[in-house]
Amino acid sequence: MSEQTEKAFQKQAGVFLNKKRQVGTKSGKDTRWTKNVGLGIKTPVEAIQGTYIDKKCPFTGDVAIRGRLLRGIVRSMKMKRTLTIRRDYLHYIKKYNRFEKRHKNISAHVSPAFLDLKQGDTVLVGQCRPLSKTVRFNVLKVIATAASDKKKFAKF
Repeated sequence: MSEQTEKAFQKQAGVFLNKKRQVGTKSGKDTRWTKNVGLGIKTPVEAIQGTYIDKKCPFTGDVAIRGRLLRGIVRSMKMKRTLTIRRDYLHYIKKYNRFEKRHKNISAHVSPAFLDLKQGDTVLVGQCRPLSKTVRFNVLKVIATAASDKKKFAKF
């Protein structure tokens, strides 16, 4: 069974919990619904074997990944199940024939399957439907773990 940390009863949408037990048989393991996101991304072991319930998780919830795949550096993890990533890029100024450094901050939902994330890690996020006012992306994979300066421009 899943851990119940919210006031409302948490369950997966596609799993029926009240299956009748037949006489003389032992109860099997709990059923858990997971899906393959596609795009060459493997489902984490924690999503398959874990007990968490998250309706916004791309592996165990009802969220489809479509659109852009972006990578960025984790900047902040102060929100509940949400992080902020920083994406650095260069913008060309035609008048001066030079580039300038720019960045964007993007909020992304973090599934409980990725509990070992830290500030400075590089993650791959995928676009999905709007999950809240500012969140439109979901963390799909941890690419690299690094403990470096969070304000550093990543391209150089």
